[in-house]
Amino acid sequence: MKKEVILAKSAGFCFGVNRAMETVYELIGKGKKVYTLGPIVHNPQIVMDLEGKGVKSISSPDEAERDSVIVIRAHGVTPEIKERILSSGCECCDATCPFVQNIHKLVKKASDENKVILMAGDINHPEVEGILGENKGEYYTFQNESELLTIIENHPDLVKKDIFSCAQTTFNVSEWKNCLKTIKKVYTNASIFDTICNATAKRQAEAEELSKECDAMVVVGGKNSSNTQKLRDVCKKHTDTYLVETAAELPENEFKGKNKIGITAGASTPASIIKEVLVTMTEILEKEMSFEEMLEESLKSLNTDEKVRGIVSRITATEVYVEVVGRKQTGYIPADEISADPAAKPEDVVKIGDELELLIMKTNDQEGTIMLSKKRVDAGKGWDVLANAKENDETLTGKVTEVVKSGIVVMSNGIRVFIPGSHATNNRGESLDGFKGKEISFKVLDVDRPKRRAVGSIRAILREERKAQIAKFWEEAEEGKTFTGKVKSLTSFGAFVDLGGVDGLVHITELSWNRIKNPSEVVAVGDEIDVYIKSVDKEAKKISLGHKKAEDNPWEIMKNQYPAGTVCEATIVSMTTFGAFARIIPGVDGLVHISQIADKRIEKPQDVLKIGDVVNVKVIDIDFEKKRVSLSIKEAAKAEEATEEAAE
Repeated sequence: MKKEVILAKSAGFCFGVNRAMETVYELIGKGKKVYTLGPIVHNPQIVMDLEGKGVKSISSPDEAERDSVIVIRAHGVTPEIKERILSSGCECCDATCPFVQNIHKLVKKASDENKVILMAGDINHPEVEGILGENKGEYYTFQNESELLTIIENHPDLVKKDIFSCAQTTFNVSEWKNCLKTIKKVYTNASIFDTICNATAKRQAEAEELSKECDAMVVVGGKNSSNTQKLRDVCKKHTDTYLVETAAELPENEFKGKNKIGITAGASTPASIIKEVLVTMTEILEKEMSFEEMLEESLKSLNTDEKVRGIVSRITATEVYVEVVGRKQTGYIPADEISADPAAKPEDVVKIGDELELLIMKTNDQEGTIMLSKKRVDAGKGWDVLANAKENDETLTGKVTEVVKSGIVVMSNGIRVFIPGSHATNNRGESLDGFKGKEISFKVLDVDRPKRRAVGSIRAILREERKAQIAKFWEEAEEGKTFTGKVKSLTSFGAFVDLGGVDGLVHITELSWNRIKNPSEVVAVGDEIDVYIKSVDKEAKKISLGHKKAEDNPWEIMKNQYPAGTVCEATIVSMTTFGAFARIIPGVDGLVHISQIADKRIEKPQDVLKIGDVVNVKVIDIDFEKKRVSLSIKEAAKAEEATEEAAE
C-alpha cells in the first residue's frame, strides 16, 4: 500500500517576513549593532541563530544602546513607538510589511474622518496593536463571528455611525467571509477593506484542500505564530493535525496506519526546518507498515477460488464455526473477522443455520481447519455499494460507531465511513456527542478503495432538505400565516427570526405594545417565538414579521375594561408643571391635570404627589385616535364619597 508525504506549494517564508529577515542579515553584514523590537519572527530557531550573531530582541527602545540600529519587524508598531525610537539616539530601520503599512494608512484616514474602526483580529497581537495605534477614536476588535455579534448586540448605536472594517493580515479567511456577511447585513453603509494578505489567503486555501485528502497534516512553525495557528485551525477541521516547531517534535506513534501525510508551514518557518520535517516524515512512513496492511496486500493476489460458502453450526464468544460447502475441513471465523463493527457480538451478527459467503484466510492441513473471514467479503461488497452511491449521488444509511475529535465514524455496508465535523452538521462548532449510536443518512463524498478510505457528508443531505424546505416556504408564504421561529440575531432596529431556512425581520415596533429602546428587552438570541407574516416580497425574498398580538393591544383592553367613568387604581410615573401622568395598565398612561389632582389649589403636582404613588383615578375621557386619556384624582375621591354616603 503506497504511502506518501505531500508538501504544500506555498509553505514557508512569506514576502514580508523574507524582507525583514534579509534586512537584518544585511545589517549584520555591514557590522552594525542590531536590535529587533520583539522577535523578528515567531520562530525560536531563527531567533537563536540571530542571537548567536549578536542580534538582541528588546521590548522597548530604551533597552537599546545609542548609535545602534533598531529594526521594526514585519508586524509594525504604533506611531508613538516609532517616535520613541527616533528620539532614542538610535537609527530606525522600518521593516514593516508593505501590506501592514497599507492598513496603517487606511485606519489613520478612517480615524481622521471620525469613523468607528471595526477590526477582525487579535487585540493582543503586535500587528493589531500597531494598526490601532493610528486610530484616535472609537474602535472594536473581534476574533470570530460570535464576538462580532456580541459587539453588535452590546452597541446598538453603531448602526447610526460611519463604520470602517478591515482584518489582520493573517486572519482566518473562512471566518472573515462569515463575518463579512454579518457586517454587510447590519452596517449597510460600512466601508469594508479585505486586508488579509494574499499569501495568507493562498496558504490557508492550499492547506485546507490538502487536509481534505490526507490522513493527517503536519503544520511546521512557531507555536506563538498567529498565521501558523490559523493554518492548524484550518487543517484540523478535516483531519488529524499536529503543530511542530522542528522534526524532533513529530509524534511518530500518531502516524501508524496513516498513508498520506500533508505538510504545510507558517510564514515564519525557514526552508531548512521544512526540509528536515519532510525527510523525517518520509522515513517514519517508510518504516511503518502494520501487520493488517501487509495482510491486505497479500490478499490482493487471491482469486475467486479462495471464496467458499459455509453454514453456521456453532457460535461462541470468540469464534463462529461453519460447515464449509464442498470441503472436508472444519471452518471457523474469529470474532474480529465477523464484522467491521468492533462492538458487534458474534450472536448478534449471525445465527445457526445461516449460509455465509466467506474468504479463506488460512488453511491448516494438519489440523484439518480453515480460518475464514466474513468481514472481508462484506467489505468487498460494501466498497462496491459506496462506489455506486457516489457515482449515482445516492443516499446511504449507517450507524455511528465512534465520535472522534475531528468528526464521526459511520458503519455502512461493513465499511467504516468517516464524516468530518464540518460535514456532520449545518453549523460549525455544534457538539457531535449526540450522534453516537444513531442511525443516520449520508452522501458519499470520496471512495479510495486501495487506501481503504471513505468519506461521507450528512450536511449534503441537510442542504438538500433545506433547499426543498426553503422552496416550499416561498411557495406557501402569504400574509397572516403564523410560525414558531427561533431568534437568530438582534440589531438596534429589530430581531431576525429563522423560520426554517428563511430569515424574517420583526421590527422593534412589532415586538411589543410597550415602548422599548432595544429588542433585547423582549427577546434574546435562541428564543423561540410566535410570529406572523405582515408582508412578503417573494421576488426580493424579504419578509416582514409581526410578534405582538392584537388581543394584547393595551388600547383594546382600555376600550373593553376601562371605559369613561371608570374609577380604578393608577401609578404615578412622571410629572410636569401642568400635571402628572399615571399608568393605568402597561402601555397606557393618562394625564391628571393639575386642576384635577386635589380639591384645593396647588402650585405644582409635587406638592401632593411623588413618582411611584398608587392613587385612585376616574377616567374622564379617552381619545383612541390620538391615544390620549384624561384622568381625575379629585373626581375619583368624589365618587368614593358618594358611594360611602349611599352605603350609609
